Amino acid sequence: MEANAGLVAGSYKRNQLVVIAPETHAPRPLQHSAGQVCQICGDDLGTTPTGELFVACNECSFPVCRPCYEYERKDGNQACPQCKTRYKRHKGSPRVSGDEDEEDVDDLENEFSYIEIHKPRRQHTSKQEHMGFGEADSRNSHPPSRPIPQIPLLTDSSHSVSGEFSGISPDHPSLFMPLGGGKRIHPIPYADSNIPSSVESRSMDMSREFSPYEFGDIAWKERLDSWKSKQEKMQMIEGHAGGGEIDESGQPMDPTMKDDGRQPLSREIAISPSKINPYRIVIVIRLLILAFFLRFRILNPVEDAYGLWLVSVICEIWFAISWILDQFPKWLPVNRETYLDRLSLRFEPEGKPSKLSAVDVYVSTVDPMKEPPLVTANTVLSILAVDYPVDKVSCYVSDDGAAMLTFEALSETSEFARRWVPFCKKFSIEPRAPEMYFAQKIDYLKDKVQPTFVKERRAMKREYEEFKVRINALVAKAHKVPEEGWTMQDGSPWPGNNPRDHPGMIQVFLGHSGGHDTDGNELPRLVYVSREKRPGFNHHKKAGAMNALVRVSAVLTNAPYFLNLDCDHYINNSKALREAMCFMMDPQLGKRVCYVQFPQRFDGIDLHDRYANHNTVFFDINLKGLDGVQGPVYVGTGCVFRRQALYGIDPPPSDSPPKEDILTHLFCGPPKKKKVARSIHTERTTRNDSSVPMFTLDDIDEGIEGYEEDKSLLMSQKSYEKKFGQSPVFVASTFHEDGGVPASIPPSSLLKEAIHVISCGYEDKTEWGKEIGWIYGSVTEDILTGFKMHCRGWRSTYCMPLRPAFKGSAPINLSDRLNQVLRWALGSVEILLSKHCPLWYGYGGGLKWLQRLAYVNTIIYPITSIPLLAYCTLPAVCLLTGKFIIPEISNFASLWFISLFLSIFATGILEMRWGGVGIDDWWRNEQFWVIGGVSAHLFAVFQGLLKVLAGIDTNFTVTAKAADDTEFGELYVFKWTSLLIPPTTLIVVNLVGVVAGISDALNSGYQSWGPLFGKLFFAFWVIVHLYPFLKGLMGRQNRTPTIVIVWSILLASIFSLLWVRIDPFMSQKPANPADCGDNC
Repeated sequence: MEANAGLVAGSYKRNQLVVIAPETHAPRPLQHSAGQVCQICGDDLGTTPTGELFVACNECSFPVCRPCYEYERKDGNQACPQCKTRYKRHKGSPRVSGDEDEEDVDDLENEFSYIEIHKPRRQHTSKQEHMGFGEADSRNSHPPSRPIPQIPLLTDSSHSVSGEFSGISPDHPSLFMPLGGGKRIHPIPYADSNIPSSVESRSMDMSREFSPYEFGDIAWKERLDSWKSKQEKMQMIEGHAGGGEIDESGQPMDPTMKDDGRQPLSREIAISPSKINPYRIVIVIRLLILAFFLRFRILNPVEDAYGLWLVSVICEIWFAISWILDQFPKWLPVNRETYLDRLSLRFEPEGKPSKLSAVDVYVSTVDPMKEPPLVTANTVLSILAVDYPVDKVSCYVSDDGAAMLTFEALSETSEFARRWVPFCKKFSIEPRAPEMYFAQKIDYLKDKVQPTFVKERRAMKREYEEFKVRINALVAKAHKVPEEGWTMQDGSPWPGNNPRDHPGMIQVFLGHSGGHDTDGNELPRLVYVSREKRPGFNHHKKAGAMNALVRVSAVLTNAPYFLNLDCDHYINNSKALREAMCFMMDPQLGKRVCYVQFPQRFDGIDLHDRYANHNTVFFDINLKGLDGVQGPVYVGTGCVFRRQALYGIDPPPSDSPPKEDILTHLFCGPPKKKKVARSIHTERTTRNDSSVPMFTLDDIDEGIEGYEEDKSLLMSQKSYEKKFGQSPVFVASTFHEDGGVPASIPPSSLLKEAIHVISCGYEDKTEWGKEIGWIYGSVTEDILTGFKMHCRGWRSTYCMPLRPAFKGSAPINLSDRLNQVLRWALGSVEILLSKHCPLWYGYGGGLKWLQRLAYVNTIIYPITSIPLLAYCTLPAVCLLTGKFIIPEISNFASLWFISLFLSIFATGILEMRWGGVGIDDWWRNEQFWVIGGVSAHLFAVFQGLLKVLAGIDTNFTVTAKAADDTEFGELYVFKWTSLLIPPTTLIVVNLVGVVAGISDALNSGYQSWGPLFGKLFFAFWVIVHLYPFLKGLMGRQNRTPTIVIVWSILLASIFSLLWVRIDPFMSQKPANPADCGDNC
């Protein structure tokens, strides 16, 4: 199939599948899209003696010319390459063995057996390849195959894009048969009048084409061969004389490389005892001080302000619980180090093909107006230029908005990649996203020694600017949608004109057999995917789109690992994939790692990081702490997954006995022994090594005869369909733990199955979103997905290379930032109110108790907003009423308050010391914890309750990825939202309280200043934490009208003085003239 042969669109439910051919070819129904050209040699089909078009197979009408048909009958497997039905003899053809059989009866043995026909078919294909490129055969010679057509563009363009899948040649164009078996097809109404009516096509029966027995045989044979080869290697190692070493390929190992090649690919570096031990001691001391402090607060109520005292004590108890949940998962922080040189020595031997595992990369986007195509293009370009074997990388872009703008931008991106990728690799530039590379304010000549670098860099910068102009032109044109909807360049309508009701779409832009750069080197695959959407179906937003990408990639490339990125997160370190493989491919520790999480780093943040967008405390302290327990939580992007772990499979058993979970033992009793079932479902769920994916060694020792006799060793087809869906190709791919797609599957069938697995009803009555893939039920699907894998016993790893692996953009505008935090908090509330709540889910599994505490803290932190809001209101109330939440205390009791504050500061300082976090980042994090807590977190609690209890759903707004034209322009843009009301009210009330308190002290005399200091300190604590929010309301300093500031101060002063004069909280007693004498 040609990668640029056209956009494949279809719907499995509606039995539709069409190819929108490029440029000069109009869209045609799939059953007529291959009518004139032989799909083996590329020659014309020719005609019969009666003048009709030659049809080799009367079953499926797969186009094969007469010479190829004769060759197949004589020297091949005598079967149709498409439907595997035995060829019948046509008039004028010589008889071959088997023609004497009864007519109109299919040869079922050849139809369903891939193994027996595999070798002769490959020999035939080899000969046909010579024929297709014009080399002479002993009997025939054929002209070269037809030229590759171009991709249709939204605007006129002379740029062509090509590329193919591995194993898909120009002799196999992207032309497919209809999906349903014997059903009437209603495709997009385009037809080819040039096809004679006598040529009839049969709908392909998927149950025949992808028989479970067929894939079972393939999987069984491949695993048996793999097991035999491993046994032979073991015998070679045992019988090797002289004690020489043998590498993984069975060849003698160079003694000088033996040590480095067999050492671990990564190591865990514990925090220095001089840094971590004082930190742990202070935590214990702070815990003791906190206990005595709460005891004092509970036993010493304030009689004249009992309500204020009770509210404050409840808030302080909740803050203590929240601190414990946040603090103790950071008890065992670790650092990690990778060894890329050892990875190369082990898996990239000199002069041999690379043995690094393949990696699929997922990029998700929805709305090109909020997620600019130029941002997505930079992300894709950084992926295509990554420092990794090109045949091991495939990039899948999910367009969940079915926008033609995204499609056309990817077309332009694939063309520009032909020049950008070789430039990056030739000069080893970093980063490999052109926008960020050319915007760097550094000496770009540093470490560059090639004389041509300056000249080529200037030329590349000019070409990138031209590329930006073309993208901007597409964006400008997309702002005005035509009334009839978008159309392709050839006049055919864009299938995604209705983003809520459209078929699934797939377009291959680049591939290994057709996608080459300007230097003639291959490029990674680039595939556009837009899943089918229909009214009445729950598409599950981003989680559903990611699951669709998992299935599509499994059908087309099936890499054992995949990386997911947001469209605005580009690869900043070209060796990022190698960094992840140091953990995933480590023979000792990698088998139990479900994912490798990288920290998020951001560009375009203002210098002072006003709203804590860098989130440094979380990424550099919290996740380091979790890495020492069971691994970091999944944060939604910048994460490399093990495909098998996302399929709901348990990790392999650990070599060392597991440590007993103390809390689980106390509250839930001793762990129950799991029953060892003979069922294949248990074996399938816990398989962990590619050598035993379906069978154990004992099963292999019993021989093939035992397998043939005991059919219960295979999981039934219904069980697979219930778990993974009704796609035999996808089900078969789950058995290939080392990845790869069987070469025996026709390329056309792969794309047809890819359309099938992205249909909107594919997940019905399956375990997708429940136990497999991204888990549904929360807008923060990342937390839930990682939690499920940790509950099965998997561990994750945190990778922090010196050069950040990925960088992205973050909303620096106050309103956008609060809306982003609102979505995160809302997802946590949804998990809290679901069956997957860490408080009661996953006991008896592999989740460690410190990891459980971390997940509990992750889901209950929004509830802290309620006591936080009340606690921030107390200072103003105390200042306005003259009361306080703490009674008069002795000097000894005051030591508990002083000790508590000192322990809080000591904990923060020591945490910054071992985490490498600056005091500015730590303070911004503290400030935004209060800002987000009294606004976004508070709204998330009520929205979550409404959604779960009342069924009132709230719309999720995509965070804008673009910024203002001026530097940090978005920082000063004021966007009103209801999230601003609570913190604004707190600031005003506390400011008024401060003015009222000071005015009252001036009016009352010297003796009232002592009690006032505690109240003022409390109020200033709230105001200082909300100061960044106040700056966000004010905008630019030079844009704030002076009259507004003057009137605000004046009105606050007048109101405070009136409040003190009226004093409504003090009981007013009538004056007694006898008491005041003559002065009355």
